[in-house]
Amino acid sequence: MMLLLIALAHSRMLHAGGLSFTAPAGGGPIDVAVQWLLTSLVDGRSAPLFGLLFGYGLVQLTRRHSGPDGDPARARRLIRRRGVWLIVFGAAHVILLYSGDVIGAYGVFAVALAGAVSWSGRRLWSVAVVALVFGVVVHAVIQVAAGQSVPLPVGATVVDSALLRAAALPILPIAALSMVPSVLIGIWAGRMRVLEQPDRYRSLLRRTVLLGFPVAVLGAQPVALQAVGVWTPGTPGVGVFALALFAATGIAGGLAFAAAIALVATRIGERRGRVTTALVACGRRSMTFYLAQSPVWWVATEPSLLDLGGALGAAAAAGVAIATWVVTVVIADVMERRGRRGPAEALLRHLTYRERTRRPVPTRP
Repeated sequence: MMLLLIALAHSRMLHAGGLSFTAPAGGGPIDVAVQWLLTSLVDGRSAPLFGLLFGYGLVQLTRRHSGPDGDPARARRLIRRRGVWLIVFGAAHVILLYSGDVIGAYGVFAVALAGAVSWSGRRLWSVAVVALVFGVVVHAVIQVAAGQSVPLPVGATVVDSALLRAAALPILPIAALSMVPSVLIGIWAGRMRVLEQPDRYRSLLRRTVLLGFPVAVLGAQPVALQAVGVWTPGTPGVGVFALALFAATGIAGGLAFAAAIALVATRIGERRGRVTTALVACGRRSMTFYLAQSPVWWVATEPSLLDLGGALGAAAAAGVAIATWVVTVVIADVMERRGRRGPAEALLRHLTYRERTRRPVPTRP
């Protein structure tokens, strides 16, 4: 389900609002309603869910290699090695297809903060709060500096576009900083086994849903109302505050989505139908099908190809996102039935876990 939210967030490249959260996309009443809904519930709210699950996964990886006979130091080395390869994957993704990659940013986090999995709970939350404040300020400054017009990173030719996207690579560390709070909370949740033992934490999950969604939606309104052309900040300071509030409350939406999905999964239990089974198959190959969405945006936005950047209404753009996601779920289901792993996951696992081969030392006669 996270991949659906990601696809919907990326769909803004196809409507007139573009990459600016506050720019109206125009269109009819349905387009306006769709843009308001996505700005309130998806934009800036889906990425924290991604970060939460990434942090949770780091704990699971560490636990597998730090059991009674495990080696915590080896686990940290694996996290850093995996992070290095994630940076490589992310850089290639940016240059070849999509400038808004998050894989490389998570790689930066894994390399720089592999030891965070062993931090105390107090330290996790303290650093998360500090990083959230700093990240909110950076996000607001970038959006204000960009203004209403944030051009897509596309050029006259495919090569020109790749060069423009390559120029965005230095932003990876900044993107990693913005994801630190959600990843650290994911580490805390992983250590508590919140998603693995939802019955034990049912009350916490319910409170997170009941509090998280209202906070995320209300916090998004100063930006969402600008996005639909209903309100305009009276002063630059008010505009900065609106963007800061939007960024700060986004993490509440990510937590609420995670909690809601956990509660639904608990209710479903082992009663899995075709749809649930297909969703699980897609989730097991999430990196592969996150990357698989990018060719769609690449073909759709390249001026030398379909050149649909900013050409669709918000509703039509969302429709393209949903259709793209549905196709990936169907392909994942087919792969699951044939026993095939996701190629991106398989390659990352091979690169992470392979042991360096040593040349045999010749013995003297």
